[in-house]
Amino acid sequence: MSLIVIGLTGPIGCGKSTVASWLGELGATVIDADRVARSVTPPGSPELAAIVDAFGGGVLTADGDLDRAALGRIVFADPAALRRLEGIVHPAVRPRILADIEAAREAGVTAVVVEAIKLVEGGLAELCGEVWLVVCAPYAQVARVRARAVARGASPDEAMARVAAQAGLADRLRSAATRVIDTSGSIESTRQHVHDAWNAAVVALA
Repeated sequence: MSLIVIGLTGPIGCGKSTVASWLGELGATVIDADRVARSVTPPGSPELAAIVDAFGGGVLTADGDLDRAALGRIVFADPAALRRLEGIVHPAVRPRILADIEAAREAGVTAVVVEAIKLVEGGLAELCGEVWLVVCAPYAQVARVRARAVARGASPDEAMARVAAQAGLADRLRSAATRVIDTSGSIESTRQHVHDAWNAAVVALA
């Protein structure tokens, strides 16, 4: 059968990575766009140079690596700055994801999952046969984001700035979604929902 590419998107704290891990257990090859984005900004890269030019040397660590926490404090408080960052990083990310999808195709993989918050805005949705939107109730999102920040030793206020920066994202993405995965319920019910969606999207077409 031909390769099925599933785009996985949704706001921070709603469980995209958990859903992606379950899909990986079911046999999908998972491509994390955020991880790819991290790989395109090593010291000496043109992307890192462009970021420093745009935001200043304060976004670098003492070793010359990108200080993602410092950069995050800038861009998640300023929508224009976030768009500028995305304009630098997204063009470098896309070809790497395309290459990863093609490698999976050549390996005979049944399904690829592309996990990305900016799946639609970054033009990655057009690579996907289905787009799954992962959402949850606002109270659940806030609780998860705060707990994650505390676990990482980060400031809850900075974490909530990321939530605020994505306000309305789920509503904007609903029209592009093939399926909506609501993770507000129990782990068991959410996992079953994901399995059912997998069976409908992949297994039924095998």
